[in-house]
Amino acid sequence: MQPIEELGGEMEAARAVLGPATRVVVLTGAGISTDSGIPDFRGPEGLWTKNPEAEKTATLSSYVSDPELRKRNWQRLAEGSMWEGKAPNPGHRALVELERQGKLHTLITQNVDGLHRAAGTSEDRLVEIHGTTSKVRCLDCGDTAPMEYALERVRAGEADPPCRICGGILKSATISFGQNLVMADLHRSEQAAMACDVLLAVGSTLTVYPIANVVPIAHQAGAQVVILNAEPTPFDGLAAVVVPASISEALPLIVAA
Repeated sequence: MQPIEELGGEMEAARAVLGPATRVVVLTGAGISTDSGIPDFRGPEGLWTKNPEAEKTATLSSYVSDPELRKRNWQRLAEGSMWEGKAPNPGHRALVELERQGKLHTLITQNVDGLHRAAGTSEDRLVEIHGTTSKVRCLDCGDTAPMEYALERVRAGEADPPCRICGGILKSATISFGQNLVMADLHRSEQAAMACDVLLAVGSTLTVYPIANVVPIAHQAGAQVVILNAEPTPFDGLAAVVVPASISEALPLIVAA
């Protein structure tokens, strides 16, 4: 990552690409939320680096097969949301401004923290491709409910609350390792990538598949690609512009009308 004052050329080039755009698809990753105090997962201070059991909890086979793991996870959640006190930052709000300008076609996020929704991104423009922690889903019957309903049951004494419809295992409505994406969400994301005139990738390593494929899909369909990320990505060579800057500093300037 470079200081923004050293990236005048890249910033102007990014603004020049976004200026005439009318159908922008945005893909965001963990990097857009770090300035809100939410750590990434595998960095030096990452959630899974500091708490390996959290990564185990995010693996479907471990979660399903280990009731004690589920109980510890529910207890952690009941004691306080991992996003408690976290708020959208200028990067999230810049994408709301992009929508206000009428340029945002679809915002695809790999994040499960709900900060795009909290910032004001319209639900009909948002694809939470890896799900959300704001809901729970039954792994057996697929019923969903607000997360808080399940946490109230934990606080009332249910260590591993089952689904109230079928008795199946409940987990947060996030996509765990070993769990398939919601195919309708993936299809919608790929269709958006084929229809856009600019693909803006923000705060993503672009190494998590299949959603990283939206970048080459958009490029092959004729869209220009802009990448804003602190570190290099595998698709930098496809990009019209790469901006290795602070997202909360750079993104508001890039999208400013």
